[in-house]
Amino acid sequence: MPSLIDIRRRIRSVKNTQQITKAMKMVSAAKLRRAQDRVIASRPYGALLRRVLANVAAAAAGDERTTENPLLAARPEERILLVLVTGDKGLAGAFNSNLIKGAQRFLADHSGKAVRLELIGRKGRDFFRKRGAQIAGEHVGLAAKVTYAETAAIARQAMDLYRAREIDAIYLIYNEFKSMMAQKLVERRVLPVEMPARAAGETPVDYLYEQPPADLLEALLPRYVEMEFYRALLESAAAEHAARMTAMEAATSNASEMIDKLTLHMNRVRQATITKEIIEVVSGAAAAE
Repeated sequence: MPSLIDIRRRIRSVKNTQQITKAMKMVSAAKLRRAQDRVIASRPYGALLRRVLANVAAAAAGDERTTENPLLAARPEERILLVLVTGDKGLAGAFNSNLIKGAQRFLADHSGKAVRLELIGRKGRDFFRKRGAQIAGEHVGLAAKVTYAETAAIARQAMDLYRAREIDAIYLIYNEFKSMMAQKLVERRVLPVEMPARAAGETPVDYLYEQPPADLLEALLPRYVEMEFYRALLESAAAEHAARMTAMEAATSNASEMIDKLTLHMNRVRQATITKEIIEVVSGAAAAE
């Protein structure tokens, strides 16, 4: 049975850990608010861009230059670039492990293909670097402050590889922010670009084009791909803060329960010690009579 000193030391240690988890929860809550606002602000822009792209693609369908656009060229997927977006830090529950498992399933499903990994985030990079995976690029620190310029640069590099026919398809794996308690693992093909379809019952917009629709489509497609990369990082950043906040709240609650149990155990040990001492005193006094 541990002594009172050992129990008190353990209670003090758990209380210190509880202070850390409580502070991390508050930090994640503050960061989540800003990240959530950015995600909500980006979703209407992304939806409008997809709708405009669908209308322009419909208008440019009769132009032969549309079929020759390299970002629309579909080829047999023999060489694939998988962009995995993970976090730079842990203590976020199953956030990073679910992403890594999703990437491993993707690799298993495409075992006969040449899959290269573009790793965004320290956790994914460390995991696949130790296992000798074929890594095309590494990006650490983007999740702390997601900027369009840095994300667009990664997207442009991927598009250059696709135009040069070094890869045949580009896939994104990331966590989409749904709510405080839920994140959705998303696997999405970015290239070749699949033209967004009009919603059922949606009336096509009759635009007046100053330029040929094929030229507008050629300019819009790279912006669409860059926006998909940017939204993936924004969604992942918000989902990570939500997962960490939930995990730290659960850890704080578990620490409180552990402190209560240890305190109860300490009181029982102290009571047993006092009772034992009283019995010894009484027994000694009885023996002295």
